[in-house]
Amino acid sequence: MTATLEYHLKRIFGYTQFRPNQREIVGQLLAGHDVFAVMPTGGGKSLCYQLPAAITPGTGVVISPLISLMKDQVDGARDLGIRAEYLNSNLTPAAMSDVYRMLEQGELDLLYVSPERFAMDGFLTTLSRTPINLFAVDEAHCMSEWGHDFRPDYLNLTAIRQRFPAVPIAAFTATATRKVQDDIAGRLQLRDPFLVRASFNRPNLYYRVEPKGKIREQLLDFVEQHRDVAGIIYRTSRKDVDATADFLRCHGIKALPYHAGLSREERERNQDAFNRDEINVIVATIAFGMGIDKSNVRYVVHGDLPKNLEGYYQETGRAGRDGDPSLCVLFFGRGDIVKLRYFIDRIEDAGERDIARKKLYGVADFADQPVCRRRQLLAYFGEDYPAANCGGCDVCVGEVEKADESRSAQMLMSAVARVRAAFPADHIIDIVIGNDTAAVRHCRHHDLPTFGVGREHDRDYWHALLQLLRERDCLRTDSDPAGGIVLTAKGKKVLFGHEKFLILRPAPGKKRARRAPVETAAAGNHDLFERLRQLRRRLADDADVPPYVIFSDKVLTEMSRALPQRQREMGRISGVGEAKLRKYGAVFIEEIRQFLEEHPDVLPAGRLPIMPARSRSVPSRSAVNDGALAQLMTDGLALTEIAETLRTPLRTLTRRLEAMLDQGRELPLDSLVGTAARLEIERQIALSGRHESVTALARQLGGTFDPAVIRLVKKALPAVVPLR
Repeated sequence: MTATLEYHLKRIFGYTQFRPNQREIVGQLLAGHDVFAVMPTGGGKSLCYQLPAAITPGTGVVISPLISLMKDQVDGARDLGIRAEYLNSNLTPAAMSDVYRMLEQGELDLLYVSPERFAMDGFLTTLSRTPINLFAVDEAHCMSEWGHDFRPDYLNLTAIRQRFPAVPIAAFTATATRKVQDDIAGRLQLRDPFLVRASFNRPNLYYRVEPKGKIREQLLDFVEQHRDVAGIIYRTSRKDVDATADFLRCHGIKALPYHAGLSREERERNQDAFNRDEINVIVATIAFGMGIDKSNVRYVVHGDLPKNLEGYYQETGRAGRDGDPSLCVLFFGRGDIVKLRYFIDRIEDAGERDIARKKLYGVADFADQPVCRRRQLLAYFGEDYPAANCGGCDVCVGEVEKADESRSAQMLMSAVARVRAAFPADHIIDIVIGNDTAAVRHCRHHDLPTFGVGREHDRDYWHALLQLLRERDCLRTDSDPAGGIVLTAKGKKVLFGHEKFLILRPAPGKKRARRAPVETAAAGNHDLFERLRQLRRRLADDADVPPYVIFSDKVLTEMSRALPQRQREMGRISGVGEAKLRKYGAVFIEEIRQFLEEHPDVLPAGRLPIMPARSRSVPSRSAVNDGALAQLMTDGLALTEIAETLRTPLRTLTRRLEAMLDQGRELPLDSLVGTAARLEIERQIALSGRHESVTALARQLGGTFDPAVIRLVKKALPAVVPLR
């Protein structure tokens, strides 16, 4: 099974190695076991269900939450050679009938549906008549009321186990505490599931928190430093989303808004523009982003404080899905806490209110605590970060420093302790700064030792510090209607010197990096990378798909570095599977050859460019001999390239090669047809028998290979064909 999985991984996805946990998950599903997998965004969740569904008889059913994303998911799967379709309300009745027909006739590897569609009796009846090899529940945290994005429609999925008791179920999410995990597993009735809790660490993401001031100007300044890359800006309210997008556009930035207040058509149009690289910036509320497959988002910026760390982690996880360095910036101002508390305090259920408040203060701690950002995030999800310095956040690299505010905190808390009752915050601050008000004099608090000890700081300073002490649970607001401030057990530890009270502030003399630590084509030739991007854009427009469906930026970067000029060289690029090699290999190779013809100095010493086929000097067809053919095979050209170079029909070329085999000559089949293609054809011959006709073999192989190629591979087989 190991060799078979590796073979299919390369054939379909173009990868030679699985990412962590992928092989184990695929193996468990193939064995018929349930799976619960918590994997970070960009960790390769989709491969875990696409691969077993594609190589197993029957259809895999994927429950996906957003209709607007299904087309992109299906387009991406199809481009890998996977037979995929979706069912949702956007389809015409005729198109929906076609999908049902393909499903019932066993012509689909994958079917994407929404949780609402899954609940329809007619759909479930159809599924019950169809061989199903697995169910994959994407964004499974939507199923739990304890999660940060609960969706009631997901509760429809509890019917899977009753209706399909023998089919394995896989639940995938990027964010789930153990409580959420247990809730999902119970609702789906997973049976002794194979559990994967991959590390939540995203080492390619750099975390930074900056003081929030004139936020629109700050966002503009940031985006202008990153004009050439794609990014997401999150704002809390629809009003701020619209205002920010307008502000950026007025300053020449290609930006569009996204929030629930827009029509569905406008949301989809704006999201498509972002996915297709027509704009660089999407400004959005948290309504944007779930399931986004765009791999080249180089930054995620929060212009306002998120409500909880689950949401923050999920949103920042949309940066750097391709594994390249990306930046996550949070602009933090204490006023955001006040705004969010206003809404939290209006939650009627006391338990929900307390949970929301604790989650909010957890985000404030993340922004304000002098602790590694990465360590804090991982700790929230129950994971320890072993290194003393992550090297990937502003705290660890020294952009900010820890400042000891214990003395000021003790002044404030001493005043709270000495008044011996719960007085409002303003009254406590009046005592500390020495403001001799009527209320202070009436209570004789001007006689306290703490009266006026904090005159060196202004009122705003003490208000901010008092708020911070409340957030750190050193002070709390009394339940009395007057809202007085009282000291907590934790506050007493700071007051009596048993613990320090540390805060963060910009490090003196340390200038923050202006640009994100990102790279696009840094590892290759930037000019060629841009040409390949333009080619990708044209192909994507013609196919009506987002550019990343063709190839990711990471693949283009590797092309611009490796400079593949032959099919077999292109096939070695990570992310170029067999279907994509057949579909796009020749046109990208042609672009690279043209570039090298114009820039011969780009090639390393000793490596010569292969001239584009149209400009290559070759003899006429009648003068071509086996010597010319042998030389082209020695050069490693593929069958299609040789046929084009010799101006010979493919069938004529393969007949000549068959004659060479009859003469006892060996052929480099791996370069002529590709290793993965050769193995697939040989495997089908072994399964069907050597006596099977080429026409029948071509049909069994799904029409993927030219009959002339199948005939050649069959001719080259030894007397006994091993089943691979």
